[in-house]
Amino acid sequence: MFYQLYEFNHAALQPARLYADAVRMLYNNPLNPLSHTPFGRSIAAAAELFERGTRRYGKPSFGLKKTVVDWKTVDVNETVVWSRPFCNLIRFRRDVPAGRKADPKLLIVAPMSGHYATLLRGTVEAMLPYADVHITDWVDARMVPLSEGGFDLDDYIDYVVDMLHALGPDTHVMAVCQPSVPVLAAVALMEARGDRFAPSTMTLMGGPIDTRRNPTAVNMLAEEKDLDWFRDNVIMHAPWPVPGFGREVYPGFLQLSGFMSMNLDRHIIAHKDFFMHLVKNDGDNAEKHRDFYDEYLAVMDLSAEFYLQTVDTVFIRHALPKGEMKHRGTPVDTSAIRNVALFTVEGENDDISGLGQTKAAQDLCVNIPADRKAHYMQPAVGHYGVFNGSRFRSEIVPRIVDFITSYGRQDRVAIKPKLAKTVRK
Repeated sequence: MFYQLYEFNHAALQPARLYADAVRMLYNNPLNPLSHTPFGRSIAAAAELFERGTRRYGKPSFGLKKTVVDWKTVDVNETVVWSRPFCNLIRFRRDVPAGRKADPKLLIVAPMSGHYATLLRGTVEAMLPYADVHITDWVDARMVPLSEGGFDLDDYIDYVVDMLHALGPDTHVMAVCQPSVPVLAAVALMEARGDRFAPSTMTLMGGPIDTRRNPTAVNMLAEEKDLDWFRDNVIMHAPWPVPGFGREVYPGFLQLSGFMSMNLDRHIIAHKDFFMHLVKNDGDNAEKHRDFYDEYLAVMDLSAEFYLQTVDTVFIRHALPKGEMKHRGTPVDTSAIRNVALFTVEGENDDISGLGQTKAAQDLCVNIPADRKAHYMQPAVGHYGVFNGSRFRSEIVPRIVDFITSYGRQDRVAIKPKLAKTVRK
């Protein structure tokens, strides 16, 4: 009933939201003399804050139309190259000359943790000059009909394996945050059975491999509650009339409220500053605020079985680092990984996946030769800065490109960004 009440409140506010938007347009209209005064801009700013605070943010688009390859601007086109009920695999096809040496194939596994894959727009954009980029575009669980069946952590791992098969040999995989665990598990399973489509390299970024190390507030919440508490308090049925009506889901708005409450003071200050930017007619800073929150506030639901299995496996039982994780009854043995090179990346101020949690993969993959492992800790960035922002582009991307071009299985000529050689573990 809680989800239905949420939807009812959203619908009930629709008239007020439309009125606020009309007021905003009236007081922003240059033909209105008040639009040129602080009073008029204050009214418009207040109306916009109300409208933005009560709207439903739809799925954003990647909007990546151009990139630079070999110092030339080329067109980029999105194409779906693989599809299942809960995920589409998008390729960002670059219009490069037909005879050009192939760049590394990169599979970016986006987090399925409440936000859409477009949260990694900056990640994709930064990697496009150096790789043939593909990304997992997870589908909002409330939009998947019950007739398509369920989706759990085991299915997630199967999806990753299937996508690597679809992309073929010599693919590089990058897992951002939450998918670090299922990607590591998928690679371990592929290596254990001698799968020739196992990736050449695996890059894990800000992921909860072992949440017992330097636990954050998110980790401690999971440890304080048992699985029944999560099932009773955060799992709801998708409301009518969405296509997935009746499906048990973990609503995206609950995940968003949890993330925002962790840094509530920052969000309050950001919205106060947004109001002042509008009053002062500071369009550039106001637009930056809109761009960020249009993405941040767009959320999707997760299937209940995936959410609960992930909480139990990763945060409560710590099954992967303990060597107790299983995939459809088969043990996940990380020591089976021998040929896939491993790169782990962490942020110094990460308050979602604490320092050391991602690096734990280095200790679990005991049979990867030392010269095929690398770890990097980026100073002065939080969780978001591990995969986006200026430091990501200038410090982390060059290291990733250096790593994947060093351990590809084919002889390539690739353009690398300028940076000192990655320090090996």
